[in-house]
Amino acid sequence: MCGIVGYVGARDATPIILNGLKRLEYRGYDSAGVAVINSNQIEVRRDAGKLSQLVDLVGKNPLKGAPGIGHTRWATHGAPSARNAHPHVGNSGRVVVVHNGIVENFLELKDELTSEGVTFNSETDTETIVHLAEHLKAGGDNLEEAARKTFNQIEGANVVVMMSPDEPDKIVTARIGNAGGVVIGLGENENFIASDIPAILEHTRKVIFLESRQMAVVTRESVRVQTLGGTEINPEIHTIAWDAVSAEKGEYRHFMQKEIHEQVRALTDTLAGRIDFQEGRIRLPELKLTPEIAKRIQRIYITACGTAAYAGMVGKYLIEKIARIPVEVVIGSEFRYSDPIIDENTVVLAISQSGETADTLAAMEEGKRKGGIVWSIVNAIGSQAMRIADGYISMQTGPEVGVASTKAFTAPLVDQYMLAILLADLRETLDEQTRKALVSDLRLVPDLAGRVLDTEPNIEEVAHVLKDIRNCLYLGRGINMPIAYEGALKLKEISYIHAEGYPAGEMKHGPIALIDEEMPILCIAPKDPWHEKMISQIQQAKARGGIVIAVATEGDELVGGMADHVLRVPEAPWMLSPVVTVLPLQLLAYHIAAIRGLDVDQPRNLAKSVTVE
Repeated sequence: MCGIVGYVGARDATPIILNGLKRLEYRGYDSAGVAVINSNQIEVRRDAGKLSQLVDLVGKNPLKGAPGIGHTRWATHGAPSARNAHPHVGNSGRVVVVHNGIVENFLELKDELTSEGVTFNSETDTETIVHLAEHLKAGGDNLEEAARKTFNQIEGANVVVMMSPDEPDKIVTARIGNAGGVVIGLGENENFIASDIPAILEHTRKVIFLESRQMAVVTRESVRVQTLGGTEINPEIHTIAWDAVSAEKGEYRHFMQKEIHEQVRALTDTLAGRIDFQEGRIRLPELKLTPEIAKRIQRIYITACGTAAYAGMVGKYLIEKIARIPVEVVIGSEFRYSDPIIDENTVVLAISQSGETADTLAAMEEGKRKGGIVWSIVNAIGSQAMRIADGYISMQTGPEVGVASTKAFTAPLVDQYMLAILLADLRETLDEQTRKALVSDLRLVPDLAGRVLDTEPNIEEVAHVLKDIRNCLYLGRGINMPIAYEGALKLKEISYIHAEGYPAGEMKHGPIALIDEEMPILCIAPKDPWHEKMISQIQQAKARGGIVIAVATEGDELVGGMADHVLRVPEAPWMLSPVVTVLPLQLLAYHIAAIRGLDVDQPRNLAKSVTVE
């Protein structure tokens, strides 16, 4: 989860930036860098590896000046290396940029810039941003104008920070979508920029949070906030408590709400270093998957508990559809008692946020005992599930404090999508055109998620309507059937409302008897291959007086006209649609629980890591 720190003021920027980046190390990263303005020039130090290597580099080759910007990066375009590390400087040396997110249209922008004679010095999408801004400045725009025009040209969920030696007391930053936070810290004749509060808390408690599609022009004496269209905004100034817990929550009421919003950044980091968009290839080196292993796999068991098990159910659809390998999903607590048929051609894939879930670890041990290949998808680095696996995929979502898992659900959906493509590629069962199209679709995911999160006010309104319900049915079909299970689980575990998830086609095999004017039915009905079937289910529920809340694709007036309440999601490639459809269900459960005054982050009787049977 990339970290950003910026400083404008009279002090030397380098130690402030390095200390701030140190406080963001919990996010994880594979390279780091810092840039300052010194004597009308941009000076940069950057390298692959940990922050300690950057500190050593600065120690050997000191860097003094201000303002300055720094960055810790998970690679998304190009391998981790010094040339791909941020900050990036334009060809003329008059603009420098750091960036979180994915520029969805970077290939098109790169082609345009290359045709105009621009030389690219890295494999990153970030370079398109700095070259665009520099091109505009060369045409006569000042930094603020060039930045605004650049921000309006790049597509996707992104956070950008830039500065120029031509205006040496100024940093311009923007939040485009929900790629991550932008926190502006207000000091005395100095100001700070960061991607999260801990980086600047030692310097100030007064902060401004940028909203989506806002930019700020920051000098040592002032902060001006505008929309990307140029409308001036009078931002709210927040005062942050000094205690660490309040600081980490930042602008959010609960950790769960913060972690729901962190999913755009977490999804970006889940892709980090694993995708070559130009070649349409997936890299999962920690999995230790070779063509020989891939070709001999005859069956995959996915084993997990709770939310992770529902993620595995989505994974079954993905792996069977893309890689054409039979997949069975078995709840972790049942796995070893079912006497599974495992041999050297069988994979046991365990999914666990904590990596310490007792039942999941027991399932992994059973897979090893029977001679299978054991993999894990896990969030906690160095956990038992990571250590005992033959290969693993790290979720790269950062710490998850709230007991009800959110970002550790969406990340393994993407992980399994990438795994399915890699398996198909190594087994030579996927043609090049299809593989490249599937990989290209991953560019859309962070921005699609951010667009759902932008609808939170509408979801909160629906939560107020539903706050007193006692029961709820969740219905889904196909790849979104597990999302019905997960949505119901979220409502149960934090609001204590009885909820059940069902395959929508099973409604008339029993649950339909429960439907009346007091029974809400939440129907997950995006435009996917099961769309028409879900419409039929909605009609049946409405015919019996049920209150229908539909998760529907933007512009779907048919579903919108039938439902009592609609939670809109953007149109998405159907195999990635669960990442989008689960987000309004997370927010709905959160707001219902918050309205009811419940302890959202620590619901009764639940623990973050279940380490006993």
